[in-house]
Formats: sequence, C-alpha cells, structure tokens
Amino acid sequence: MKGILGRKVGMTQIFDDEGKVVPVTVIAVEPSVISQVKTVDNDGYSAAQIAFEECNVNRLNRPEQGHLASAGVQPRRYLKEYGIQDGASVAVGDTVSADTLFTVGEKVVVVGVSKGKGFAGVVKRFHFHGADMTHGSMIHRKPQSGGATDAARTFKGTRKPGRMGNEQVSQQGLRVVRIDAEKNIILVKGAVPGANGGLLSIEKARRAEKVRVRQETQRSSKKK
Repeated sequence: MKGILGRKVGMTQIFDDEGKVVPVTVIAVEPSVISQVKTVDNDGYSAAQIAFEECNVNRLNRPEQGHLASAGVQPRRYLKEYGIQDGASVAVGDTVSADTLFTVGEKVVVVGVSKGKGFAGVVKRFHFHGADMTHGSMIHRKPQSGGATDAARTFKGTRKPGRMGNEQVSQQGLRVVRIDAEKNIILVKGAVPGANGGLLSIEKARRAEKVRVRQETQRSSKKK
C-alpha cells in the first residue's frame, strides 16, 4: 500500500535526540481494512481500496452497504484507493496500519482540504501590496487595472476578490518523526492542511518512491 487515511488531531512540539524542539502535527491513523483489490487483468490497473472509520450503517447508502457486506467489512465511512507497491501481496479483509506502512524518517505527502476563509479581497487572497493610505489615494486595498483596454474584457484567471480556501491541498516533503502503534497516531514534522478533526490522506512521497525503485533496479543490474 502507498497510503492510508487519518484525521488531524492538532499541532504540538517534541524534542529530538539532540534536544532540539521539533514542531509536529499529530494525526490519528486508525487501522483500515482492505475492502477491494483491483488487478490488471480485471480492472486494467493494480490498486487496493481501504475502508476507514467505523460508522453506523444508516450513514451509508444501499450500494455502499452492499459493497462492504460482500467484502465482509463492517460499515466504514470513507473509501479510498491507493496503489500497491511492487511485490506486495494484499487481500480483502487485511488490516492496514501506520506502523506497517511507514517508517520513522520517511518522507510523506499529506493531502487535505484547507480551511475556508470565505469571501476575501486581493490583499489577503493574493498578497497584493495595496495602494497608499494617504495623499488623497482612494484605492487602498482594492485591485486596480483588470487588464488591457484593447481586449475590452477581463481575461480568465485574472486575480480578483473571491472565495478563499476550502480547496484540496497537497503538502509535500513532510517527514515522519514518530509512530505510536498503541495509540494509533503518527507525528509528522511541520503543518498539514485543514482544521483539527479534518480528514487527511497520508501517502508515500512520489519522488522518494521513484528514487527507491531506481536504486533497487541498479542493485539488481549490478548483481547480474
């Protein structure tokens, strides 16, 4: 498996072996159950679907209830597919936990939905400098020119006031600092997207995975 779901608990700080303070985000990662395995022969690609967070059966619709019942999995609120690592064997009903998937010091990518800021102006939304606050200026925090006059229209993508936040954000380059299998939590250095209690997807770093595959390929070629 290349990822797992979890929930953001909050931020704190710990001390490393050298006595330095490390800011970390605590993520609750309850063990997930594999509810479906897709293969190249049947589906055209290889992946495994995990079911996360137990819930009341009434929170699921009929197709979801039937899908989990056929796999012999208790009602779970969220379903998500992840790729399968080369050489790994998975089966429906297997349990996936953070301690079996990640190691301390490993780089991960955390995907979540950022906090919604509501309607915001360009100074807050795009960090515009703003105009003078004195000397007769009447612009202040408003956007000025919206584009060329010859076009007689505003081009798509022009930075303007609008809804800010509440978007999917992928935070890359985060490092796993500590894993507590008993409490089902994982500590990641730095901040992750979203508010406390938000759903997160913790995935293996794609760049690190490519490096690992390239190194294994080089080792195998040298042995030959």
